[in-house]
Amino acid sequence: MRIDVMKTYKLFINGQFPRSESGRVYELSDSKGKFLANPAHGSRKDLRDCVVAARAAFSGWNSATAYNRGQILYRIAEIMEGRSEQFVAEIVAQEGVTPAIAKKQVAEAIDTWVWYAGWTDKISVLNGSTNPVAGPYYNFTIPEALGVVAIFANGKPSLLNLVNGLAPVIASGNTAILMASEKFPLSAITLAEALATSDLPAGVINIITGKTEELVSWAGSHMDIDAIDASGLTSKQLKQAQELGAENLKRIHSFDGKASPLRITSFMESKTVWHPVGI
Repeated sequence: MRIDVMKTYKLFINGQFPRSESGRVYELSDSKGKFLANPAHGSRKDLRDCVVAARAAFSGWNSATAYNRGQILYRIAEIMEGRSEQFVAEIVAQEGVTPAIAKKQVAEAIDTWVWYAGWTDKISVLNGSTNPVAGPYYNFTIPEALGVVAIFANGKPSLLNLVNGLAPVIASGNTAILMASEKFPLSAITLAEALATSDLPAGVINIITGKTEELVSWAGSHMDIDAIDASGLTSKQLKQAQELGAENLKRIHSFDGKASPLRITSFMESKTVWHPVGI
């Protein structure tokens, strides 16, 4: 009788796959209660490493052209397409849905990623403007990325919710730390493997698995995290994040499961530029 070789799941930090520095893991069961995997149980030190990587990557990613960011996002979608069968199998195991429903979710997630890739060079048109002023000046409003954004992924549909959290955040030039769903983390881990083989610079996306209750307090109190997508948090956890995040004025938002340009603009700020009219 052959013994199954169970896959070892790790974190994704700065383009690499380290184990948790604590050495901890937690047991994950499938929809039928059968043992499925041991994802890494991320620690506070792991989160700090994610923030350091995301902050270091921000300048280069934010200064890349919108066209270049769009091309990289599209390349990620291509790699996701090549891993469709793996995503489907993991969704079936975790969520207990039929293969047909899982295939539909994977297709929608890939299409949504492509949709956000198309927004990279259009968001400035939507959210920028030329303002009328009484004087010999031009006055422009330009949207700019906010910085480092922590994302708490919602549960089912696991892959689609990941895409709706990650893609809009990095499309605008932000860098991200994704807190994978505690109950459905496998799609996030497989997505990390797709990211590692794409053109995405190291540190732009970092993925940590673990206990949401712990990660909320650590992310909320971290002074170098600029914003939080709290879509995957309970009302109690959201309140905790808001209280802790008030100290450095974190921008905290929650969204429904739909794709929207609002998920891009919510993590951007407006910069006003004055320029004299040439004579």
